[in-house]
Amino acid sequence: MKKALLYSLLLLLLGSTGYSQKGKLEKANKQYERLAYKDAIKTYERIVEKGYKSADIVQKLGNAYYFNGEFDQANKWYGELFALNANPEPEYYYRYAQTLKSEGQYDKANEMLTLFAQKNSTDSRAKLFNADKDYLQDIKQNSGRYTIETVGINSRYSDYGASFYGDKIVFASSRDMPGTVRRRAKWTNQSFTNLYVSDTKADGSLSKPKTFKKPVNSKFHESTPVFTKDGKTMYFTRNNYNKGKKGKDGEEVTLLKIYKAEFIKGKWENVTELPFCSDNYSVAHPALSPDGKTLYFASNMAGSLGQSDIFKVGINEDGTFGEPLNLGNTINTEGKETFPFISENNELYFASDGRQGLGGFDIFVSKIGKDGRYQTVYNVGAPVNGPMDDFAFIIDTNTKTGYFSSNRSGGEGYDDIYRLKELTPIKFETKPLIAGKVTGLEDGLPIENAKVIVFDTNFKIIKEAFTDKDGHYELELDKGDTYYVRVEKEGFAMREKMITVDQKTQLTDLPFALKKRSKEDIIVGSDLAKAFQIDVIYFDLNKSNIRPDAAEDLGKIIDLMRAYPKIKIDVRSHTDSRASGIYNLKLSNRRAKATMAYLIEKGISPERITGKGYGETRLLNNCTDGQPCTEAQHQENRRSEFIITAM
Repeated sequence: MKKALLYSLLLLLLGSTGYSQKGKLEKANKQYERLAYKDAIKTYERIVEKGYKSADIVQKLGNAYYFNGEFDQANKWYGELFALNANPEPEYYYRYAQTLKSEGQYDKANEMLTLFAQKNSTDSRAKLFNADKDYLQDIKQNSGRYTIETVGINSRYSDYGASFYGDKIVFASSRDMPGTVRRRAKWTNQSFTNLYVSDTKADGSLSKPKTFKKPVNSKFHESTPVFTKDGKTMYFTRNNYNKGKKGKDGEEVTLLKIYKAEFIKGKWENVTELPFCSDNYSVAHPALSPDGKTLYFASNMAGSLGQSDIFKVGINEDGTFGEPLNLGNTINTEGKETFPFISENNELYFASDGRQGLGGFDIFVSKIGKDGRYQTVYNVGAPVNGPMDDFAFIIDTNTKTGYFSSNRSGGEGYDDIYRLKELTPIKFETKPLIAGKVTGLEDGLPIENAKVIVFDTNFKIIKEAFTDKDGHYELELDKGDTYYVRVEKEGFAMREKMITVDQKTQLTDLPFALKKRSKEDIIVGSDLAKAFQIDVIYFDLNKSNIRPDAAEDLGKIIDLMRAYPKIKIDVRSHTDSRASGIYNLKLSNRRAKATMAYLIEKGISPERITGKGYGETRLLNNCTDGQPCTEAQHQENRRSEFIITAM
């Protein structure tokens, strides 16, 4: 009887403990979903201390710390996640790599980035990593160009986002002022940030900060102001709250908007929301072009490539605004790009965690050309960038003095503002771009998400991009080289063009019009190569072996022949005229036989294939022996045909 009673009590205890943990877990999940990350962390960690651990809990703990910029703790929990062999989504390989960098573990971080690139090869962050695995050396070359020092305005809370305002600076802070009661943000468990202003003294030091007054400061977050040169207009970030009304998105979250205020009779008045803001996405961190005619900002609005992108919008003379324009994949990635700043030298500085850096947010810069395009993006290097979050960079190009914000170790608070002095300007290398629009041949409409591939002369892939919603693409190239540019899109015939870039070329317009594939393209006497618009013959000079890149396009022919099992073809190989007629005839015969053998090897019946080489006997133009012709003209003759003989 006594034993049975003890057993019953044990079951009761275990049951109540399980119920208690379940209740705590539900509470933690609700806190997490409401973005109350600090509260969620406390609840999740109490659950783990009681001996209950799961992949979902450690993943959310890692995220909660990651989103608060506490990378050391995020690293701990992401490490737990991978130790559980949970096979998380590819994004967690990237986040774990970022936290490893914050601990100085760059080798292990690169291992995670390699796995991320394997699992998510189409992500621009993967492509950036694969294209520059020696990024640490590149960053080193740009390092040492600044001196940095702390300024006397930081508190033990969050201070960040300095902006020039005449001979003053204005910044955001979550400090608690004496005699005031401040509400706290659930995300960080700190007070909501307000704007503060400090005078710049003759010796460069800053005066004791004073608060901005209402109606600019409110009971919610204000941050990252920017001022017009006449000091009459300011744009600033605030939670979705104005005139006593708070807006929320569909999940009951109050997001960010940009507001405008006017300086009238010594006071800031007329706080109004900018017209392209919305309750359903965030718009934040405004910056002005030197002429004041363009406003830059960060947002996750429709058309974003990643978690947040940088956009720009024109400011009309009457004070109205144009349509926001995404800066494109030269600047934006699938990660977060934010905190833009445009210098008087027309340089775009911004923070990103989607590009290769030293950890967390790094600060990058791109020169804006006279034609408005964004040139090569550079990491500004150490000591401005470090293992933690570095962001909100501004600089006066006349005095070479500026400020940036960071949550690096050794500061006074959660985020701190640092002063910088530029010793040596960055060396911008202008590289030419190819850019263009991909449209439908029949209707002229833009084709979104078409794949644009650049090959070198050995047909090794060196660059890839995808067209945006307007069909546009842009790719940076090296100078003085010949490239082959291919465009692919499911349901359309592939197109490929050759381009030679010389020293003087800065921007080459290379549009493509893709033909829709249809059954009408496949009739007796038609050329399957033309149906797929395979314009280039992938043989090494004077050789007849099938190269790997040729095999990819021959695979398209094979797929079509499998789809139409009654088709028979005649493989016809042609050369240009730049050798003797006898040699070219023999070479083309070898190439035709090699092509036939490849198709048969891949399962196409020999009865369905015939073939012959024609050498230079069927030229498509006047590029005969002794005639001056371009490489493109010779290429027109150097072709293979796959003529349908029966169906």
